[in-house]
Amino acid sequence: MAGGVGGGVSPLGPAPPMWYHRDLSRAAAEELLARAGRDGSFLVRDSESVNGAYALCVLFQKHVHTYRILPDEEGFLAVQTSQGVQPKRFKTLPELVSLYLQPSQGLVTTLLYAVDREETAVSDDRDYSDGEDEKPPLPPRSASTSTPPGPDTPTDSAPAANGLSTISHEYLKGSYALDLEAVKQGACSLPHLNKTLVASCKRLNGEVDKVLSGLEILSKVFDQQSAFMVSKMIQQSVNQGGDQELENLVTKLAILKDLLSSIEKKALKALQDMSLSSPCSPPPLSMRHSKAIPVQAFEVKLDVYLAELTKIGKSQKYTLSVDVEGGRLVVMKKVKDSQEDWTTFTHDKIRQLIKSQRVQNKLGIVFEKEKDKSQRKDFIFASAKKREAFCQLLQLMKNKHSNQDEPDMISIFIGTWNMGSVPSPKSVASWVLCRGLGKTLDEMTVTIPHDLYVFGSQENSVCDREWVESLRAMLKEQTELDYKPIAAQTLWSIKIAVLVKPEHENRISHVGMSSVKTGIANTLGNKGAVGVSFMFNGTSFGFVNCHLTSGNEKIARRNQNYLDILRLLSLGDKQLSSFDISLRFTHLFWLGDLNYRLDMDIQEILNYINRKEFDPLLKVDQLNLEREKNKVFLRFAEEEISFPPTYRYERGSRDTYVWQKQKATGMRTNVPSWCDRILWKSYPETHIVCNSYGCTDDIVTSDHSPVFATFEVGVTSQFVSKKGLPKSSEQAYIEFESIEAIVKTASRTKFFIEFYSTCLEEFKKSYENDSQSSDNINFLRVGWSNKQLTTLKPLLSEIEYLQDQHLLLTVKSLDGYESYGECVLALKSMIGSTAQQFHTYLSHRGEETGNIRGSMRVRVPSERMGTRERLYEWISVDKDETGGPKGKSTLVSRVGHEYVKPSVVRKQLGELGKVSEEGERSSKEETAARPKQDAPDGDPSISKNSYNNPAYYILEGVPNQSAAALSPELLPSPTSTNPQVAKAPAPSAGARTKPSYVGSGHSHSRRPMTGHPVRAISEEGSSEDDGGTFGSTLNRPPPDFPPPPLPKGALEMVAETPFPKSRPLYPDLAEVRIPAASPAPPLALGEGFRRGGGGGGVGPGALDDQSCSVLQMAKTLSESEFPGQPPRAPSAPPLRGQPMGIGLEASRTFPPRNPIPESIAEDMPEEALWGSSSSSLSVGESSVGEWLQRLGLERYEQGLLHNGWDDLEFLSDITEEDLEEAGVLDPAHKRILLESLRQQQPQQQQK
Repeated sequence: MAGGVGGGVSPLGPAPPMWYHRDLSRAAAEELLARAGRDGSFLVRDSESVNGAYALCVLFQKHVHTYRILPDEEGFLAVQTSQGVQPKRFKTLPELVSLYLQPSQGLVTTLLYAVDREETAVSDDRDYSDGEDEKPPLPPRSASTSTPPGPDTPTDSAPAANGLSTISHEYLKGSYALDLEAVKQGACSLPHLNKTLVASCKRLNGEVDKVLSGLEILSKVFDQQSAFMVSKMIQQSVNQGGDQELENLVTKLAILKDLLSSIEKKALKALQDMSLSSPCSPPPLSMRHSKAIPVQAFEVKLDVYLAELTKIGKSQKYTLSVDVEGGRLVVMKKVKDSQEDWTTFTHDKIRQLIKSQRVQNKLGIVFEKEKDKSQRKDFIFASAKKREAFCQLLQLMKNKHSNQDEPDMISIFIGTWNMGSVPSPKSVASWVLCRGLGKTLDEMTVTIPHDLYVFGSQENSVCDREWVESLRAMLKEQTELDYKPIAAQTLWSIKIAVLVKPEHENRISHVGMSSVKTGIANTLGNKGAVGVSFMFNGTSFGFVNCHLTSGNEKIARRNQNYLDILRLLSLGDKQLSSFDISLRFTHLFWLGDLNYRLDMDIQEILNYINRKEFDPLLKVDQLNLEREKNKVFLRFAEEEISFPPTYRYERGSRDTYVWQKQKATGMRTNVPSWCDRILWKSYPETHIVCNSYGCTDDIVTSDHSPVFATFEVGVTSQFVSKKGLPKSSEQAYIEFESIEAIVKTASRTKFFIEFYSTCLEEFKKSYENDSQSSDNINFLRVGWSNKQLTTLKPLLSEIEYLQDQHLLLTVKSLDGYESYGECVLALKSMIGSTAQQFHTYLSHRGEETGNIRGSMRVRVPSERMGTRERLYEWISVDKDETGGPKGKSTLVSRVGHEYVKPSVVRKQLGELGKVSEEGERSSKEETAARPKQDAPDGDPSISKNSYNNPAYYILEGVPNQSAAALSPELLPSPTSTNPQVAKAPAPSAGARTKPSYVGSGHSHSRRPMTGHPVRAISEEGSSEDDGGTFGSTLNRPPPDFPPPPLPKGALEMVAETPFPKSRPLYPDLAEVRIPAASPAPPLALGEGFRRGGGGGGVGPGALDDQSCSVLQMAKTLSESEFPGQPPRAPSAPPLRGQPMGIGLEASRTFPPRNPIPESIAEDMPEEALWGSSSSSLSVGESSVGEWLQRLGLERYEQGLLHNGWDDLEFLSDITEEDLEEAGVLDPAHKRILLESLRQQQPQQQQK
């Protein structure tokens, strides 16, 4: 709730009025007003830009106008009107609103119709099926080892701790007058000021004494003369006081300055003298006790080429021995008579490792030979896991013997465990060593210490200090290193602890901690999240550990928990308050008991688990389904799950799932589920690879199994320019030629852009947009030309520095200064003398709100162009090979938001046409291998319900207001935003049902976008020369749940469907135009829409234009099936035996849960959402839903859809028996329907 008014009067009056919607988001407010649909509809919400302020939102002529209501110094409220009306002040909001209920008060319209909030009953977080107590547990008695400020705790405690602010004010208010009087009487000193300064510096005095005491020890070793002076000063400081105390402090500071500036030189000279007599210096303390990595040997075979087959008789078996400590690789070949031929390569002679993408256990090694010549040898390892272990060891060797002062790459362990409110067993070594089920590390690398360990726990009853110390002891036992805790945060029994290698302790800075309660009424901490953030040199990290609402059916509540945490967790740079935490960090990791369940019958789940078939279960995993709808974890990534569900086991064993429990309220069912998860989100063009993701199988004290994941992460150093600050002639510039954004809003205000980056001294603003247009009331296209965009000057101009930097953008309104969308861009791809194009999505409060594209360049002077190869760039993927590995590829180095250069788009035109419905089969020819240094990755399949999807932009319950509801200008090209679609590794035949999730910013394959029977769809951007098909398994909005898989024959039938001539994928932006509005009647929504059914009533002026992307829709729309236009080629008929996205009760594999109304964008059938050359939903002027509504028989829509009759084109041969099966029993109604269909047939033939 927003802030109060002075005098103790609540700004909301005695009780909050129903038109006050608290912290409702701007987008949600606009949607509510759009549903209301009447001019003068209004509501009030909290301002997103100013704490304690409000936003008055008014609907007028289908546009939403926003007015800020600001409190003044006295707490009175006033509206900032845009008409220049003298503001009137009010004590409470109801008083203010009552004035504007009267006409002619300066607003765009009189307030007429209040839009009330929906009062929902307080959701009880109890889940009896989970065995939770009826009363939530009390917070643990033990105090936290660190009490970091949460969102309810003031973070700025420095003035209170220092005392300077308070003491200074007291002096200026009182003692100042006494000193003034003394000076008037001839005094030469200010005793009261002196006393104030002494009191203010009291802590400083003590700190200086501590530092001098420490330096005294060093000076006694390296410099006897300084040691005597330091000792003397310390002794004097003890004896002195009173008037001389301040003078003595100044003297000590002067000596401290001299001592600090000279001690290092004197220590160096002393050590150099010592080294002459004792050449063997002791190792650094941090390395003294670390466990030496033993030499590891790998049995391999040389990959023989055809040209070498003549060399018969020579053994092709080799042994590769890696000596990490010695920095050597020994390549040993066995020859005749048991003799061995071996060659030793030092770490600097190994130039590159090249992983084969097609053969997962093949690795090419490039060795440096004499005279700058190199030689490549390809080896076949025993398994892919052995190859990964070899690569990790060589990277570790390179890092260990690198001449770089700072690391380019670190390894991170992340673990999450719901401990079930019982202490952990004596040993949890399998957890930290990643031993168990799923994707695990090879035994050769499992004992290598990680740089960072992050432990998240839920229902942890152990006191904080004991928990952290037990983790340190466990790591000490396994690694022989004394890891340092850098942060620990607790919310009741939810805990997170971060420990770092001793050698990295000084590389950690800006540590922040926070927590958010999401328990009952968001006031109890039995559910919620804790978070930690910090900088590792120049790279920002965030870690969130959460425990979300339990219960099979509480999906919406879990989604809301996530959004609350995303918005309220106070982590990272405070300057980035406009951005949620998913954009504040280079790498953000989200772990915990997320509590999402499986929507499937318990017996079928158990059968699949027994057969170790996890793919059908992952298709009904609630988290996966919600992510596909873009409800949660927008653009996050998760490694493939290859371990059994981690919940709910019988305690004491891992052989049995306990899925039933008798409670007072009845028998409760807990299906086995993957409640415990680890996801991440990284900036574009950064390096991150997940090397393991699994669970233990030997820790049995809880009903959850601990989950682990390890990551290889690229980091940047705190860059120091060797050439100093740039002169004007050597200054780098970030220049924008133009920017265009499409934002999801009914507002028509003006906008500006704010730019944030660590490479900028402060954030910068653009001027207001100089172009603005819209043919859809729910969307606005705004543009900035070059003259409206400021040129940015980075702090440093070296290319080595700039290629690691990112730029954060937020699009804000001029009326309320609220953000309408944020994004992040990597500067690396923008460096050059010519402008490069970028294109990415906008998001706000976890929701996708539009997209942004533009043209920019980063100009770097030639004097600052020197760079170096990063350690993680030392390993690449074989360029010359094509093919897709089985399952997901972990070789991809970059994740994040999609943006491309024009050259990349052109390169992809042909390849995109080759993606077929057989995305789950072997597709060697379709998958193009690439090195990590290639263009940034996009999603392997174009994301449903994203800014690529036309129907995503339709608000739930709101009729489309123009024929251009899916205007070409409003949506980007799916191919242009996802350049790596064709390049993403496709699963092989062996991965028949392997899930391939949409990118979430990650280039791992995601589950194909099926949701209804597959039909042929013409992808407007497919190249005629390539002649391929654009897979219907891509670009699909999800139903409420997945249908059964299609038979193989259906896929083959679709793949063979002929396609019409294609059109250009990326037309010139000047050609893109939005068609004029059609006089079609407004759309009335049927029940089938809300249920995600097959054929809801979409009129020709709404979705039947079937646009497929922003950059090609101008031409598409001109040839779409508007009235009077001839149809394009027919699509393949539906599979009559298959249910059409609703009424899938026939499928026992995927039983539907109770339908929850979702937005139209998510629940429309695919054919209504995606551009195809044939609209099987649009014959004549109606679809099934609208046709039934026109006849007044919409009650039968659900029954027809349930039986697969979702298309008028195929309804023409429906019989009376078919109608009866669909629930049409009234003979008169049957006659009306059949007669109407007969009248449709001539229209269809004419077309």
